[in-house]
Amino acid sequence: MALDLDFVRSQFPAFRSPVLSSHAFFENAGGSYPCVQVVDRLTRFYRDRKVQPYGPYPGAQAGGAEMDEARTRLAAMMGVAREEVSFGPSTSANTYVLAQAVRKRLAGTGGAVVVTNQDHEANSGVWRRLAEEGIEVREWTLDPATGSLDLETLDALLADGKVKLVCFPHCSNVIAEINDVAAICALARAAGARTVVDGVSYAPHGFPDVPALGCDVYLFSAYKTYGPHQGIMVIREGFGFELPGQAHFFNHGVLYKRHTPAGPDHAQVAACAGMADYIDALAARHGVGGDAAARNRGVHDLMRAQEVAVIQPLLDYLAGRNDVRLLGPRDAGRRAPTVAVELTQAAEPVSEELGRNGIACWAGDFYAVRPLEALGIDREKGVLRMSAVHYTSADEVARLIAALDRVL
Repeated sequence: MALDLDFVRSQFPAFRSPVLSSHAFFENAGGSYPCVQVVDRLTRFYRDRKVQPYGPYPGAQAGGAEMDEARTRLAAMMGVAREEVSFGPSTSANTYVLAQAVRKRLAGTGGAVVVTNQDHEANSGVWRRLAEEGIEVREWTLDPATGSLDLETLDALLADGKVKLVCFPHCSNVIAEINDVAAICALARAAGARTVVDGVSYAPHGFPDVPALGCDVYLFSAYKTYGPHQGIMVIREGFGFELPGQAHFFNHGVLYKRHTPAGPDHAQVAACAGMADYIDALAARHGVGGDAAARNRGVHDLMRAQEVAVIQPLLDYLAGRNDVRLLGPRDAGRRAPTVAVELTQAAEPVSEELGRNGIACWAGDFYAVRPLEALGIDREKGVLRMSAVHYTSADEVARLIAALDRVL
């Protein structure tokens, strides 16, 4: 069954906004539109529940219940225990806190950490700084011709058994090739290493099935998955309790509090239940049944099929031009629909001209400084990035291609 795009777009108030609807939106990798279920829950929380949650009175009880609901339902979708889902102010903050725990765990042990140069800086810089504590940091380098990460290169880095942690992206926010997370995690696990996956650039294209991936930590951002501005961290119980707690000492016995030193944004945590509402609405509309995890997997596949079909014409168009360099695979099935290109000129003025032509996208380095440098791209020139998700229509892609023809 194909995704019912009219139904999908009806779930997003932005498409009826006189401000936003004037442009075809291709800045989804910077932040998706929120679904109506999230908007309604956030509005209701601020109107009826904006008190300290869990207190012995109605508003507090309702607020606490909605926060619990968000954790419970998102955990069920991703196939993990509710205690394994932590909320924080952003993925960058969550990763930073996690790195502090790893620093304390590995300092003086002789253990090593593997990072990549394909990552957004949030899942690279914090781990690289562990070298300041004497922890060995090894770099899994991308192929400068393709941007890909090769499993054989990782295997060599793991060979001596010293690596205790492998940190890598599900997909890069500029290269967009979907890495084989399950294979990477299996390789690391066989070598005695834990895994941390930055899923920020993949989760908008389908929430993860964490057990199938086999990772110890999966991080993503709710504001890129149709929700509010929160970072979400799935940390499996064994690893979470192995690491020293980073929160108040009296909270260390609760996994979802153990690595969350700051109090969460109550309203935004509660509103994250709206993301589960949205997935369930899509499942019901398309006849996807089963438990929460099965519904999530079915909706994931519907989203990906829509994205692959819609974005392939853009990839074909860009691959056919001799004045742009398309980053990542040309096959839409092997990548997220986040499409970055190097131009013969500075990219930001081109994004501004596209804005005047009814296209919302942007240009720059997108905090992917290391992958751009590895690919030989001048950071000052940057790349033009056009990012779609499952609600992007074929008509919008056609408008983008026509605008690129005029501007380039």
